[in-house]
Amino acid sequence: MDDQSSRNSNPAGNNPKQEQLNRYRIQNTGKPMTTKEGKKRSQDQDQLKAGIRGPSLREDYEFFEKMSHFNHEEIPERVVHARGYSAHGEFECYQSMKHVTKAGFLQEAGKKTPLTTRFSTVQGAKGSYDTARDLRCQGVKLYTEEGNYDLTTIAMPVLINQDAMKFPDAMHAYQSKQDDDIPTATGAHDHFWDYVANNPESLHMVQWIMSDRGIIRSYRMMESWSINTYLFVNDQNEATFVRFVWKPLLGVHSLLQDEALKIGGLDPDFHRRDLRRAIDEGAYPEYELCVQLIPMEDEFKYDFDVLDPAKFWPEELVPCQPIGKMTLNRNIDNYFTESEQAAFNPANVVPGIDFSNDPVLQGRLMAYRDTQQHRLGSANYDQLPINRPLCPFHNNTRRGYMRERIDVDEVNYHRNSLANNTPYTVPPEEGGYQHYPGKVEGYKIRARSDSFKDYFSQPRIFWNSMTAIEKQHTIEAFSYQLGKVRSESVRQQNVDLLVNVDREMACVVADNIGVRHPSGSHVPVSASYPSLSQYNTPKYAATQKAGVLITDGFNGSEVTNVLNQLQRNGIFTDIVSEHLGTISGADSAQLNVNETFLTTSPYLYDTLYVVGGNPKNQAKFNQDMTYFVQNAYSHYKPIGVASSGQPYIQTSAENNLAGVVFAANNPNFGADFISAIAMQRFWDRT
Repeated sequence: MDDQSSRNSNPAGNNPKQEQLNRYRIQNTGKPMTTKEGKKRSQDQDQLKAGIRGPSLREDYEFFEKMSHFNHEEIPERVVHARGYSAHGEFECYQSMKHVTKAGFLQEAGKKTPLTTRFSTVQGAKGSYDTARDLRCQGVKLYTEEGNYDLTTIAMPVLINQDAMKFPDAMHAYQSKQDDDIPTATGAHDHFWDYVANNPESLHMVQWIMSDRGIIRSYRMMESWSINTYLFVNDQNEATFVRFVWKPLLGVHSLLQDEALKIGGLDPDFHRRDLRRAIDEGAYPEYELCVQLIPMEDEFKYDFDVLDPAKFWPEELVPCQPIGKMTLNRNIDNYFTESEQAAFNPANVVPGIDFSNDPVLQGRLMAYRDTQQHRLGSANYDQLPINRPLCPFHNNTRRGYMRERIDVDEVNYHRNSLANNTPYTVPPEEGGYQHYPGKVEGYKIRARSDSFKDYFSQPRIFWNSMTAIEKQHTIEAFSYQLGKVRSESVRQQNVDLLVNVDREMACVVADNIGVRHPSGSHVPVSASYPSLSQYNTPKYAATQKAGVLITDGFNGSEVTNVLNQLQRNGIFTDIVSEHLGTISGADSAQLNVNETFLTTSPYLYDTLYVVGGNPKNQAKFNQDMTYFVQNAYSHYKPIGVASSGQPYIQTSAENNLAGVVFAANNPNFGADFISAIAMQRFWDRT
């Protein structure tokens, strides 16, 4: 076997999927160059020519191989979720769930299952940017002993449509316009909002996208829901309705709209870079898998239809029970083979997990394999290393593009006598998959249940559950997006739709986008649920990113002590100064600068540590420091001020300095600063 990749600091250990992938990991460093068939190459810079200035020759196979492969390196993008990124990890079961499911990976506490996951946006192409306001997906492929289980979730608990028949319409309207292919990675255009206004079932999900949930701070801080209703089935063949939720242990946090837009230009790979850095530094992202369970006999107990994918199951009514934890502990070695070629399909389930009559889920069961086969070019895409199951797999499929298996059997049909009727089917009691025998009756019909048609009660509940600042951000998002719509009629229609959620909100948006106030009022629903507000999420200082603004002449002992405290508390730091290289403190302390005021931006940091010093160009340094500090202050971020940094932030009648911590005369500065970092935003700041 060729040498394994050594770039990743996280070895496979006892992870069987990583051990399997190691057979495909190749390190080319230090090796002789060859053609794809193994012939060693003596030159790789010039085509074979007839004379030094002559024409190139058709016999130059080495050039043809190299250029031809380059011409075919890309595969079709995903129609949706084109921009994404992956990591590897494992799932550990907390407790046995055998009372509700016979799924093998959920049978005993402590059982670990290797997995890979891919995060993605929806609207933008592969070359778009990470921080766009969008719904996001997380696909998790668990390599279980019973076959691959693909759990696909999105970063909000409701979907834009109630039937899979509508999904192409929603995406056609959402994606860039057909005439000019503009705009990229946003639905802020006439076609999308025309769709929203004329398809009221879409309003609920759009409201979630317009909330802070639409611009996540990090994949590590993204909550995601299965949306669809599945079934758990136990070994007594008893079924239970189930929805899945991934809850990040770091809490759920978001960017401000201004930050998301700016970061999209400053660092389009912001979320990818953030995920890789956390894993490289050993701050492994963790997510608890929670389940919401509803007994089959309670299907009609609630004021929402449990099969409606445009409705959430309130945690206060249907509790989220943690059943295990996913830990992402290894970065991918190769984006193309481990992320771009990763193929997810909600039809990939294991015994103990089955499907409900959710009309979106029913459509997805057909759509995913078809799109993956088209995108990856062959029905054999499931033989690619990233998609290959760990458990043995045997069947009678043969041939097709890029068939990798060398099946040595002469017989490839069922039933047969020549091979003693093998491969053979497996009875359910021995692990064979059996669908839950749910009763089905009714006439063939293209229609939708009346129980799906309450479009406004849950959006009203979501609105009621928000804090004042969350409501303000949502109003700003609606105003920004609808402000990009050129059709006054479409703008008016959307305001007339929003009034069903909240009249005051709709009127403010109407004023902001230049249309008349709507008539009528919101639906008479007063319920609210704390679980829907990010205000109640856990908050930690760990893995927040601090920019240290500093130059030569700093107080070495003071700064070194603070930096050590930040490091001990898991806070990532960048040393930002006038130039790269080494800077020296007044007492011979030295720091390595890894960013300059030119190469980074205050938008890329969660907090600032303002130190200062004795710069070479005082006027330019003051200008840069002022820009960074004012930007962080206006975005409500915590700011720590060293004793030498006080000139850069002063109390005045216009500010209250909420969340600003000063080192001067403060022996507890380090601890106070870390507590402020944990708060993340200070919304009462003036």
